Amino acid sequence: MEIAKTNRINALFEFYEPLLTKKQTDYVALYYRDDYSLGEIAENYAVSRQAVYDNIRRTEKILEEYEAKLHLYSNFIKISTNVDKLNQYVQTRYPADQELQTLVQNLEKLEE
Repeated sequence: MEIAKTNRINALFEFYEPLLTKKQTDYVALYYRDDYSLGEIAENYAVSRQAVYDNIRRTEKILEEYEAKLHLYSNFIKISTNVDKLNQYVQTRYPADQELQTLVQNLEKLEE
């Protein structure tokens, strides 16, 4: 499994998990977060390996569709990047400005 794909699905899953069914959530969490094989998941749920595979692929597509419409993950990345740049700028240009430091810290807390 590709690391980049795994990281992307895990990130999308973090944002859109509440929109998925219980079965979708269980299968994706086991497969991507806990690194279970398709066979292990199939055995745990008494279904075929193909059923698990199909469900996970459909769920991946659903997660990508949610992202295409809502852009929560891409917006989070953009905001995080800009907050990091702002923090670096403030640290180098205005290290003594406590009010500005506090504002940047408050922005960083919003990312959590």
